[in-house]
Amino acid sequence: MPSAQAPDRFPAELPVIRQMGRTASGRAWLSRLPGIVREVEERWELRLGAPFHGGSCSWVAPARRPGGAAAVLKVTWPHREADGEAPALHAWDGHGAVRLLRRCRERGALLIERCRPGTPLGEAPLPPAERLTLAAGLLRDLWAAPPPPDGELERMDGVCAEWADLVQERMARLRPGYDPGLVAYGADLLRTLPATAAREVVVHGDANPGNVLAAERRPWLAIDPKPMLGDPAYDPWPLATQLDDPFAHPDPRRVLRERYALLAGELDEDPARLLAWSAARAVESALWSADHDDIPGGAEELTQARDLAELADLAGG
Repeated sequence: MPSAQAPDRFPAELPVIRQMGRTASGRAWLSRLPGIVREVEERWELRLGAPFHGGSCSWVAPARRPGGAAAVLKVTWPHREADGEAPALHAWDGHGAVRLLRRCRERGALLIERCRPGTPLGEAPLPPAERLTLAAGLLRDLWAAPPPPDGELERMDGVCAEWADLVQERMARLRPGYDPGLVAYGADLLRTLPATAAREVVVHGDANPGNVLAAERRPWLAIDPKPMLGDPAYDPWPLATQLDDPFAHPDPRRVLRERYALLAGELDEDPARLLAWSAARAVESALWSADHDDIPGGAEELTQARDLAELADLAGG
């Protein structure tokens, strides 16, 4: 790809270069990426540093604005999940998430607040319960924001209904040997949970511990949302299961019960509902893995989904 003018900006080992290079649409976007970066850099009068080594569909680099203020430039491959990031960041206005400073819609470029020191919550030297409590506080802030105007964010009920159809289509097409009852249960939850929500909020959509960073303006801020409008109980799953691997503990169900009880208390949510959403999302993730040539990985995710589903049944009485 063209990179002669600034070879250090687009190294071949950068994850976004490797990932996007696997598809025709990704390669077409990569061919345009140096020009997009250069155009936005000049338009916004930025001084850019070497890109961050992370992200599979976005090119992200530290930037200096006119006057020297620190920021981050993010240029994203055009895709559906990316469309809601700017409206959500605007709605949150810095309350729990990084601030949106500028946007170039036609180039897929965002200028956002920089988090320093930027340590991910997953790497913070704190006990899991303390990290969960901190993350729950951010989610409360995000959920308190008024939603953007109609049409700027996708609705969770529609998205999850599509996912349920995909789960069933992939199960029938791939025949991965997964438990058909558990897969059907997950698909049913994806269809029914959004319709029974007590309230609708702007959810982060990907609240994993790597998307919560140590910052200066506030101790912790969320980044990289995949937002929707819908049930807040959708959000906590990756926090409960990715701070470390609860399934690697000698008694994973005890660990999960404790974590979901803590989150339910901090977020004023029903633990059974949090667990049901987690089971549904784990089933969807398992079939996504199977569709991306990782049937063994999907089988492991389904084992976790079963634990979550059985705990949801117990918590619901």
